[in-house]
Amino acid sequence: MRTVIIGNGMAAVRLVEGLVARGATEGITVLGEEPVAPYNRILLSAVLEGTHRADAITLRPERWYADNGVDLRVGVRVVDIHRDEREVELADRGRVPYDRLVLATGSNPTLPPIRGLVRVDGRLHEKVHAFRSLADTTRLLEALATGSVRRAVVVGGGLLGLQVARALSIRGVGTEIVEGGEHLLRSHVDEQAGRILKRSLAQLGTTVYTGARAVRLTEEGLRLDNGFTLETDLVVLTAGGRPSVNLAKRAGIATRRGVVVDETLTSVDDDRIHAIGDCAETVLSNGQGRTTGFVPPAWEQAGVLASRLAGATTTYAGHKLVARLRATGLEVAVLGDPADTVGATDEAAGEVVQVANPITGSLRKLVVRDGVIVAATLIGDLSRIGLITQAYDRGTVLGPQEPGQLLMGFAKPASGEDAARALPDDAEVCACAGVSAGRIRGCSSLEDVRERTRATTGCGGCSSAVSALLQSRIGV
Repeated sequence: MRTVIIGNGMAAVRLVEGLVARGATEGITVLGEEPVAPYNRILLSAVLEGTHRADAITLRPERWYADNGVDLRVGVRVVDIHRDEREVELADRGRVPYDRLVLATGSNPTLPPIRGLVRVDGRLHEKVHAFRSLADTTRLLEALATGSVRRAVVVGGGLLGLQVARALSIRGVGTEIVEGGEHLLRSHVDEQAGRILKRSLAQLGTTVYTGARAVRLTEEGLRLDNGFTLETDLVVLTAGGRPSVNLAKRAGIATRRGVVVDETLTSVDDDRIHAIGDCAETVLSNGQGRTTGFVPPAWEQAGVLASRLAGATTTYAGHKLVARLRATGLEVAVLGDPADTVGATDEAAGEVVQVANPITGSLRKLVVRDGVIVAATLIGDLSRIGLITQAYDRGTVLGPQEPGQLLMGFAKPASGEDAARALPDDAEVCACAGVSAGRIRGCSSLEDVRERTRATTGCGGCSSAVSALLQSRIGV
């Protein structure tokens, strides 16, 4: 069977890994538009910050594909899908035949409506930088290396915007954030949590403007709709992105926000075409469609599809969201549907158990429905995130006192090794890859963990827990 995968991002590489693990690699071709091997996009901010080298975030080198009999082609752009002929057409007019086609095209950044971002010739203004790819990161680092960047404005107060702002601040650049919503992380946390984050960023030297929109880039700086102009040497765009569905649309494949697929991750109108990751919109039994936007569900989809392509009958039942903010000096984790996390204000949403200390920049909130954690927001100390995530993933029914005990346990967290020893083998340590403590304990080193389980290769939030588990195992 000839399987063609369009896209070479984090969902695509996980799909290929799944097929390799199942011995189903015959006839696989991967077509990636970027001219490099797949890398961890979540860690691009770490490259910008300087804590990771660019080559350290590679997920699988090109040689790995060749060694496993997979035809990887980088720097290749697909321009059309010819469904009748079962072929994809490349920019050089070459064609690649398929029996099964997987769309893993990710998402495209959207330019905010700010006048002056784009010059007459269609290029971005030299002060303006997108932040979606390794090439974007390299260009940004080159700008910083000139030594002429003293001030920067980040447009967008979501997870990516906060990560970029912290990275620039750590590089010594005076950084401000402009967020059109009323508070930071408005898609993930409530207003109180947003205020705490704003205060924490101010203490770290970053000013945040919420409820304000950038409207024009001028020689003086970035003008806001409230009349202020922010002087800046650099503007980084992190707000907005949409599933990449142009190929599917041109081929007449059903799309809404994303490529519409069912619980088997198969197109609803072409059973030879599949979609996973950011570009996929799964329509489950309740009829609602949903796109992911995060790595854990994309990897879950990749695992399900790998099983199906290898002959199994696995189905995708939807995902539980676990989002982590990866930025030095800021600790944020959000579990559950944003509607539950942000808007738990009535009995139908659930009971809210919360502990907050804005002075120290901490907030811990659980939304509990019928004794089960359905959502959580954690800002500040995340030392008990493993136990909360475990209860959330398992749907554990908690007693009346247990939600409060989970939150108040942050006051005296156990040491890393002691906490690691206390974790049962089936406790989930890596939410991105779905890796348990027992699987980590079965590895001999961090390199072995990464190779065998892919833990620490997603958001990186489990790195300290994995290290503690390894240390407690080998007694160092």
